[in-house]
Amino acid sequence: MKRKTWRSRYPKPCDEQWRVPDELWERIEPLIPPPKPHPLGCHKPRTPNRTILDVILFGLRTGCQWKALDATKICSGSVAHYWFQEWTKARVFERLWVSGLKEYDTLHGIQWAWQPMDGAMTQAPYQHRL
Repeated sequence: MKRKTWRSRYPKPCDEQWRVPDELWERIEPLIPPPKPHPLGCHKPRTPNRTILDVILFGLRTGCQWKALDATKICSGSVAHYWFQEWTKARVFERLWVSGLKEYDTLHGIQWAWQPMDGAMTQAPYQHRL
């Protein structure tokens, strides 16, 4: 009897609205460092970076837990979490943020001298008093 793999349990992809558009992917792809080769050289094919980014951004947009990402049918939550940590260490998301700020500044201009700050200056309504 053939053992069910993760991909066979979740054969259908999630809705296309959660996918990274081609234009955006072309800008993000150069920011992602190449993966290290497997030390033994014998490893199953890796999940593509674009697929991993799709599920990471889906999780960040919806706020769902990493293991709940399995239900998206894109890739497993453990794979997404692993690469999220690796890409965070490699500063991929920081470089993406800086790239976006620079492009927005070029197109529309950012008023760096005046930027509002959000905050609350009151106590929580049900704060426990000692």
